[in-house]
Amino acid sequence: MNSIETEAQLETWLSEPTPEVIETLGRLPGDLVLLGVAGKMGPTLARMAKRASDAAGVRRRVIGVARFSDGGQETLAAHGIETIRCDLLNEDEAARLPEAPNVICMAGRKFGSTGDEPLTWAMNAYLPAIICRKYRHSRIVAFSTGNVYGLSPPASGGSRESDPLQPIGEYAMSCLARERLFAYFSRALNTPMAILRLNYACELRYGVLVDLAQRIVCGEPIDLAMGYFNVIWQGDANAMTLRALAHVSTPPWVVNMTGPETLSVRDVCIRLGELLGKPVHFSRSESTEALLSNASIGLERLGPPRVSAAELAEHVADWIARGGRTLGKPTHFESRDGKF
Repeated sequence: MNSIETEAQLETWLSEPTPEVIETLGRLPGDLVLLGVAGKMGPTLARMAKRASDAAGVRRRVIGVARFSDGGQETLAAHGIETIRCDLLNEDEAARLPEAPNVICMAGRKFGSTGDEPLTWAMNAYLPAIICRKYRHSRIVAFSTGNVYGLSPPASGGSRESDPLQPIGEYAMSCLARERLFAYFSRALNTPMAILRLNYACELRYGVLVDLAQRIVCGEPIDLAMGYFNVIWQGDANAMTLRALAHVSTPPWVVNMTGPETLSVRDVCIRLGELLGKPVHFSRSESTEALLSNASIGLERLGPPRVSAAELAEHVADWIARGGRTLGKPTHFESRDGKF
């Protein structure tokens, strides 16, 4: 395993397009707008889109839209990505955004939802209406979450796209509302869309594996109540997202986006402990259900992951052991009551 030494190396790897992504963006015409680009996935997703377009010989504007309250515009601009400051909830500002045939919507709210539920509902359930009216003539790929399913037995292989939706807590309910709004406008305006139920993206600075590794290093007990999980390398999630632009439909194509394995928290932590040279302490025991998604359809149509969960765990352990910077944004994947 080649160690990732710097954040520059990491972001280059995260934004490396696959041949299939290059083919997709070489075939699809027009500019690309990424709404909510300043989040955890947005910057490397935008870079992958730019790199793939350049590799395909396509002249395309890649435009990242966000409030940029924590900065980041200069970094994106250095990689050839245009940026626009915009409060998407402000309809006048949103109306002035440039038109584009291709739109990826990552804007939404999860953490901090408890205690400020109105803003969560505005971001997740009202904003889609603004976006759909603005980009009614575009193809839209919109992010959602596996939280809309609720919990399922690990032996089931995870929730499938056709399973009943049973969201737990206001965050998950607002995400289901987001999906319903996108679906409504897709039908009403004949706008082709794809809805991606992501669960969970991970790189070396954040994600479930980072959360677990940090707790092991600190000697904190690992709660096993949410005893199983899915994970996907963020670079693979980026690639699947861009390929989804070629799979939009009316009504929306809804697909799970995660890795192929159902991972045991206990087994993963034991392996991380070995890699980190640290003892692992557990609390409670595995419950009979967990938040899990079946990724088979998405992996078949959008491509298999390039990085396995085992390889990702090795990279995370190496990064954490060397004191690599993390984003300080825990996933709270262990939450069973839907409160974030």
